[in-house]
Amino acid sequence: MYVNLGIGIPTLVSNHLPKDVRIDLHSENGMLGIGPYPTKYKVDPDLINAGKETISESLGCSYFKSSDSFAMVRGRHVDITILGAFQVSRFGDLANWIIPGKKVKGMGGAMDLVAGSRVVITMKHVDERNSHKILEYCSLPLTGKGVVSRLITDLGVFDFDRQVGMTLIELYQDVTLDHIKSFTGCSFEVANDLKTINI
Repeated sequence: MYVNLGIGIPTLVSNHLPKDVRIDLHSENGMLGIGPYPTKYKVDPDLINAGKETISESLGCSYFKSSDSFAMVRGRHVDITILGAFQVSRFGDLANWIIPGKKVKGMGGAMDLVAGSRVVITMKHVDERNSHKILEYCSLPLTGKGVVSRLITDLGVFDFDRQVGMTLIELYQDVTLDHIKSFTGCSFEVANDLKTINI
């Protein structure tokens, strides 16, 4: 399986892959085969991810132009994209490229990524002011409409259905259903087999 990692929280995935699972991690700046973050004694300043962080190589790693990297994405050769988000709506709309009034260098590759693969979002459940990031409708400019398949936050895990909306499938240890409802800015379904995950 080929998995693209967006900048921010998604880059931490490289440190948590089980050794017996083979997943090739992809970076939009032209690398396939990202390993875990290097120790300070093994840092190679020439090896960076899309977020400009130093990374390591996994066995069989390869390098290519950024344009070839996006050809892989647009050609649907990347199975899953893991991205961060500013907002996610009840029906899987995603806003993650701009906050109006703040300067950005451009939209980056998120719009290509959400159109070419299954999208998993990893983010904090609320922002630093405890404002909702999961809403009935996104108030920020959209990256993609109805593109999110799964949302993983620091409180729980949701799956999305285009007709039903979002369904809570996992809660983390010490998080109650009432707690997660109070921090979510829209209604959601609860899976019949809701799991509690110990972390």
